[in-house]
Amino acid sequence: MLNLLNLGLRRGSKLLFENASFQIHAGQKVGITGANGTGKSSLFALIRGELQPDAGELKRPREWVIAWVAQETPRDDRPAIEYVLDGDAELRHIEQQLAEAEQQEDGQTLAHLHGQYEAIGGYQARSRAGALLHGLGFRPGDEQRPVADFSGGWRMRLNLARALICRSDLLLLDEPTNHLDLDAVIWLENWLRRYPGTLLLISHDREFLDAVTDHIAHIEQGRLTLYRGNYSAFEQIRAQQLANQQAEYEKQQREIAHIQAYIDRFRAKATKARQAQSRLKALERMERIAPAHVDSPFHFRFLEPEKTPNPLLRLEDAAAGYDHQPIISGIGMSLSPGDRIGLLGPNGAGKSTFIKLLSGKLPLMAGSMETAQDLKIGYFAQHQVEQLHPEHSPLEHLMQIAPQAREQELRDYLGGFGFPGDKALEKTAPFSGGEKSRLALALLIHQRPNLLLLDEPTNHLDLEMRQALALALQDFMGAMVIVSHDRHLLRVTTDRLLLVHDGGIGEFDGSLDDYPAWLAAQNSRGETTRKPATAINRKQAKREAAARRQALQPLKKKVEQAERKLEELHHRQKALEEQLADNSLYEAASKDRLKALLAEKAEVDARCEEQELAWLEASEALEEAASG
Repeated sequence: MLNLLNLGLRRGSKLLFENASFQIHAGQKVGITGANGTGKSSLFALIRGELQPDAGELKRPREWVIAWVAQETPRDDRPAIEYVLDGDAELRHIEQQLAEAEQQEDGQTLAHLHGQYEAIGGYQARSRAGALLHGLGFRPGDEQRPVADFSGGWRMRLNLARALICRSDLLLLDEPTNHLDLDAVIWLENWLRRYPGTLLLISHDREFLDAVTDHIAHIEQGRLTLYRGNYSAFEQIRAQQLANQQAEYEKQQREIAHIQAYIDRFRAKATKARQAQSRLKALERMERIAPAHVDSPFHFRFLEPEKTPNPLLRLEDAAAGYDHQPIISGIGMSLSPGDRIGLLGPNGAGKSTFIKLLSGKLPLMAGSMETAQDLKIGYFAQHQVEQLHPEHSPLEHLMQIAPQAREQELRDYLGGFGFPGDKALEKTAPFSGGEKSRLALALLIHQRPNLLLLDEPTNHLDLEMRQALALALQDFMGAMVIVSHDRHLLRVTTDRLLLVHDGGIGEFDGSLDDYPAWLAAQNSRGETTRKPATAINRKQAKREAAARRQALQPLKKKVEQAERKLEELHHRQKALEEQLADNSLYEAASKDRLKALLAEKAEVDARCEEQELAWLEASEALEEAASG
């Protein structure tokens, strides 16, 4: 086990944490959380023996094999699979001994070594390495390519595979999903669930933490505390701790009211029942977790776009790609204010290509794209972060795009993105990846776009900033298209999922919860037995809609009636809650009235639940008929 005894750690004069005492037992999977700069990565360096504690001690079994992901990849011209196999040091040691014994023709030693090699799974090692590379998104044949041929992001995947192939007792993973797409995140999640050793995981992806961990070690205000349960369980405990402070409790109530209003709006307009039920659950969960984040340093919102033309953009039989080779083609669709689209699809299918096409960064290879005169695009991708001027401060960056604004207004605005006071005046060169991403988002949001194109916007962002971004996106009045491996962000901000696959783009037939099963079917059979997507053809859709409109009228009427009844019940529910909030109602003289109101509230709650189910069933029937 890992045993922390009154452990304290500083970096320079800064105290990271002190008096940490707890045990992590073999086989436990612990998420390490806390704001950026609180000492999560320093804790890993301490465990690896690269740092020494400033107080107390950290004990671990001497025989434990520790694996972690290297941050640098040396130039290596060997095949990728050989680089990955280096992660199993014992395997390579035995292979070296075997080569020496063969040269010396030492039969007895050879026999002994072959027995050891078989015992550690040496004969299956290349197969294991190939499976790891495939799971992390490498294509057949990539395992034989030189390491030097791969870009930085793919080299990080090689480093991750190299850590995973090690038959470790303790695995340290620091933001392993940062360079992965959603497919690889889902694969890694399943792999880590099966990992038999002890896992310490730094991550800002709440769904990833929830799926993998059984404990959370949280660093906050100089304390490192171990909590039982996954991240959601930790949030509930933290919310209760904050609620004990009256000021924080009042902020919690405002956050809850904000999200409840969004849930009510979604209920009123949702039409896709398959995604609606999953989304309602995610939004209601977001309402529950909001109180755990009221002390977040990040508070910002999207101002309403100056103009919202409809449609914003229209594609007809469009194609895009590189070097005269189309990646996606036959695309016909339009984007209007209020569209909230999440893109799914295997790595390399063309999600980023589609985003670049919409942004105008990639020219059409065929077809047409019409854009509204007042279209104003806000495009976020990694290269936006890289284009920040290293010698300029956040304030100077913002003044360049808003030269007429008062300095204090701009400084107040930057404070909401975690650049308070003198931080807004510092050069960006030494900023962390998370700080640069926050600044790039701040610059984008300030320009009041009416079409948001976000390609992995949560990379390097911590949990608090991701939560703040999700809240802000819910109130965005324009259209948005998002590519993200953060499933929580997709759940609570999008209401339509498109699948990029086999050179086309179409509706995904299911909710986000169905996507892992679709992926598994792709991987096991090469192609899914059901048709997951249908091509978006605007003219054909109009013809089909006209033909079916009459037949669908009774079902549409039923959905509308269910929505009206549900809205009436929600109004009554809210009125009862306001009455029950009256303190005088709980005095002895009002006992009978209180009982009557509680009884009515219970009845209305039950009717709400029944009506919600009726609405979902009616919507499901309508959608089935519309797609049948």
